[in-house]
Amino acid sequence: MRNVKRHYTFGQICFVTHVTHERKPILTDHFDLLWQAFEIHRRREMYDIMAWVVLPDHWHALINPMSNDMAALMRKIKLSFSSFYRKNSPQRSIKLWQHRYWDHIIRDQDDFNRHADYIHYNPVKHGYVSQPIEYRYSSFSEYFERGIYAPDWGTTGKIDTKGQFGE
Repeated sequence: MRNVKRHYTFGQICFVTHVTHERKPILTDHFDLLWQAFEIHRRREMYDIMAWVVLPDHWHALINPMSNDMAALMRKIKLSFSSFYRKNSPQRSIKLWQHRYWDHIIRDQDDFNRHADYIHYNPVKHGYVSQPIEYRYSSFSEYFERGIYAPDWGTTGKIDTKGQFGE
């Protein structure tokens, strides 16, 4: 197996996708545990989650790692969630995550906007809701409250979901 090298420069915003092992739909049922893992490391490592969505079997986020190593940060979040999950599960040795994750370094504002749109449209794309504002496990409501999206965003017009987003 090749050793994948990830090339980050501190402070670069990165789009990441993490998928559960065998696409087990465990994340939204245990959202509180995943969010706890994000928060613990956000306080310790000081990073910024700029946009996010959690679906049953995967999650996407735009993250500014600030001065942190992105790969180490992702490893810590996944390990923390796994630990919390196993403490609350009778199956203590279950594998929870695919070994690797997808990442993409954001190049400019247009690239950021396209990935934020993809994140917020993802629950509609997968058929969980008919419009992004209905989905509770995403940062869409924060973007809506800041006036970035209209309440009917994602229900009219075309959202660009073509490209590589790691699903």
